[in-house]
Amino acid sequence: MEAVDLGDAGLRHGQDLGRRRVLAAGLAVFTASSAACALAPSIGVLIAARAAQGIGTAMVLPQALALLSAAFPRETRGKAMGLFAGITGLAILGGPVIGGVVVQGLAWQWIFWLNVPIGVALIPLVRRHMAEARGPRTPFDVPGLALSGAGLLGLVWGLIRGNAAGWGSPQVYGPLGAGTALIVAFAAWERRARSQMLPMTLFRNMPYVCANAAGFTMTAAMMSGVVFFVQYLQASLGESPLAAGVRLLPLTATLFVVAPIAGRFVTRLGERPIVMIGMLGQTAGLVWMALGTAGSYPALIPGMVLAGVGVSAAMPAAQNAAIGAVPREAIGIASGVYNAMRQVGGAFGIAIASAAFAVAGSFASPAAVSHGVRAALLMAAATSAAGALAGAGLRATRTAGLPADAPGIATGAAAPAEAATTRG
Repeated sequence: MEAVDLGDAGLRHGQDLGRRRVLAAGLAVFTASSAACALAPSIGVLIAARAAQGIGTAMVLPQALALLSAAFPRETRGKAMGLFAGITGLAILGGPVIGGVVVQGLAWQWIFWLNVPIGVALIPLVRRHMAEARGPRTPFDVPGLALSGAGLLGLVWGLIRGNAAGWGSPQVYGPLGAGTALIVAFAAWERRARSQMLPMTLFRNMPYVCANAAGFTMTAAMMSGVVFFVQYLQASLGESPLAAGVRLLPLTATLFVVAPIAGRFVTRLGERPIVMIGMLGQTAGLVWMALGTAGSYPALIPGMVLAGVGVSAAMPAAQNAAIGAVPREAIGIASGVYNAMRQVGGAFGIAIASAAFAVAGSFASPAAVSHGVRAALLMAAATSAAGALAGAGLRATRTAGLPADAPGIATGAAAPAEAATTRG
């Protein structure tokens, strides 16, 4: 949640101060705050350190995607996005297993200590080997940051508190209503601001809007599916944290294997078919997993593989679609918005899946857990199906033979240099 609020500010500073510099600074903030989490003497200090961790994450994510996008011409960007998604998948692959080892064999503080040597090693590598890149220099939009940050905080807070406090509680509808009002106020402010943090013209670009919708629903379905399937493995099947992480591998391992391959096909087939087929594959896999919760674990493996392959294919294609739909000078802003939408999507997906779990089941018994998880996975599947519909709005193009310096699309109409793309 904390990474969402400052994501646009991170990309704006990246354009003004240099993306490489902000990326290195973000890594430093994340590394230092990870050490602070491990050393926290109280829950209050831990929460503050986690907030600082979120600030570091918000500085890193949009800069990494923007630097990657700017470093590759359009005809090879899909491959780069595939590798990026594959490395992300490696982190997702190792997370449950490493987390299980830490929880069972070490103290919880080691979850945060693991970040420190990685950050210390990455900072000099970034400064030494990455080329500096900047977007257009513009004044900082303080009112826009305040309105968007507070609005997203209200929305995410309300979603997170929904099942704990009850959806009819003022603790829920109050933040949700305030967050919605602040986002509306943010949009109104950005229309007349001299220095826009987020140009509203981006949202007249339908391929870009659809790419963000696909990223939102993809992450919502993936996060909610993983969270509740882990609950099923532990609370219903009685697995330990380590065993649950290992049994999750048929779902998560595909990210590292499939995403780089799918990235190569983006340039040949275009983003639309890959996103749609991938999201439909994730949908079918989640339905399989939901219906298999009454059986044994081996019967779930084909559904896990299908869901993993689907999201692994859709992830690099959706990222490439979001970046490729805007001009080169807007890559920083576009990547920041895309990452923010994914973060909000994760919170949204877990919230609505939690509501489905609460209606159909509980933690009172293994059978009750299975019933609740089945409903949660079906809700995740419905969210994924909505992502497939969003993918239908992407451009049906492939970039074979596209000039290396071809600009993106600013308003949804094809730029002259893109007239050579092959229409699907």
